[in-house]
Amino acid sequence: VEKNAQADYEQLMADASNKRADDSKLLTEKTTNKANTEAALEEGKDTKRDTTKSLMDTVEYLQSVHSECDWLLKNYGGRKDARAGESDALSNAKAVLSGADYSFLQLRASEGRSGNFMARRR
Repeated sequence: VEKNAQADYEQLMADASNKRADDSKLLTEKTTNKANTEAALEEGKDTKRDTTKSLMDTVEYLQSVHSECDWLLKNYGGRKDARAGESDALSNAKAVLSGADYSFLQLRASEGRSGNFMARRR
């Protein structure tokens, strides 16, 4: 009985020693995995922060482009008319410089207005 008890005790101590060694090895592996996971988490947070900043910059740029586009659409008609008027004025100036005489048009328009407005009666 005592020999069996001694052998059982020695077996129990050997098993406990092996279990402690296995548990220590497992603890080391889990600690390493935890450290690697935490590093990956920090890297993911940094990536997310950078991506979010880039997204916010893109949204801000799109808003500015949108407001510029709205302004262009809103003022398109007026700008188109102004360009047409400038084009006509440049064509008339070119014609005058080429020798065309528009003075008769102005005289005729002046006569038409002044002839009726406060004309002297005889």
